[in-house]
Amino acid sequence: MNKIRLFYASCFALITTAFSFSIQAGILGDLGTDFGLSSIQLGWFNRMWFLGFPISMVLGGLFYNIIGPKRIMQFAFLAHTTGIVLTVYAGGYLGLLIATLLIGFGNGCTEAACNPTIADAFQGNKMNQLMNRFHLWFPGGIFLGSIISYFMDDQWNFPWQSQIWIILIPTLIYAYLFWGQTFPKPRVSGKGSSLTIVKAIFSPLFIFMLICMFFTANAEFGPTRWIEVVLSGSGAKPMLILAVVTGVMALGRFFGGNLVAKFDQTGVFLISSILGVVGIYLFTTFSGTMLYVAAVIFALGICYYWPNMIGFVAEKIPKSGALGLSIVGATGMVAAASIQPLIGKWIDASESEGRASGLEGTALEVFTGRETLEYMMWIPIILIGLFAILFFVQRHHLRI
Repeated sequence: MNKIRLFYASCFALITTAFSFSIQAGILGDLGTDFGLSSIQLGWFNRMWFLGFPISMVLGGLFYNIIGPKRIMQFAFLAHTTGIVLTVYAGGYLGLLIATLLIGFGNGCTEAACNPTIADAFQGNKMNQLMNRFHLWFPGGIFLGSIISYFMDDQWNFPWQSQIWIILIPTLIYAYLFWGQTFPKPRVSGKGSSLTIVKAIFSPLFIFMLICMFFTANAEFGPTRWIEVVLSGSGAKPMLILAVVTGVMALGRFFGGNLVAKFDQTGVFLISSILGVVGIYLFTTFSGTMLYVAAVIFALGICYYWPNMIGFVAEKIPKSGALGLSIVGATGMVAAASIQPLIGKWIDASESEGRASGLEGTALEVFTGRETLEYMMWIPIILIGLFAILFFVQRHHLRI
């Protein structure tokens, strides 16, 4: 078993997920034009990506001990490849939906197989270090995919089909790296393992972490998903702000293991939440180039959430097994999808309030964005309270 090769293969699998996220986002306008799709139809196209992700993640975790990570990644490769080909040759709207759902299935299988593979192959601080470095490739891959999409579309005028083929490159690389490899045995396996896992995922600590995951996912994906809207008219380029956020997140996760070693996951969570509040607050007060400073602080606030939520469960609740890791990840993805309509409602309410005050044009855009961000700021504020409780409990070796 070549542990490092398995780790690199996992990274390329996550790059595939990130490329599918950013490149598909970059071709939305082209799809709308070529297929005559409305914004609502494009919204459903996006939702298929989010829908397939948690379904396959939970199923992969559920059957991890039965079929193993190797077969899960074989299905991921099949789903990714088929989804990519179907997207390119989609004859219509239904074909696009099916293709994107398949890509979502592949993405969920990647999380279901790779998280426990890393957790089973490495222990202690090494596991925390590599879990952070594995997850740096989601924002890192989004950053790379966005740059590739920008040049292929805006600069070189390549057709959108060419951009989709790019997603196949990391797909083929991870398939090659996984080929012929032996995977580590699950920590929780054998007779009685199912009952052990069930008890672990219904423990108060695990349920508490699910609640935290709901809010951490929304703290990360809420502002970033709507960044084009909430920072419109602010004097900075929203997509460049997103590039700064994802770039800082990738860099921060590279050094995440060192921070966990010094502060433990609980300390990192608490510091992150404080920085998240400060970052969003600065978004509501800064304008122009100073928004890039706010973006750096906000990115440092959200970059350690996802990998260390997974790492915490793997280290502190190991009996939950691969299913536990998959449930935590799926909870985050479902949370990110479920809050989108609520954010839209906040935006509409803020815009109506601004219009009622006589604002219009750029002034209305700025007011709407800042009011919406003030709603969003409550998410990391709640997390400060939750993680303060977790920090106190873990520091004093109490039980939730």
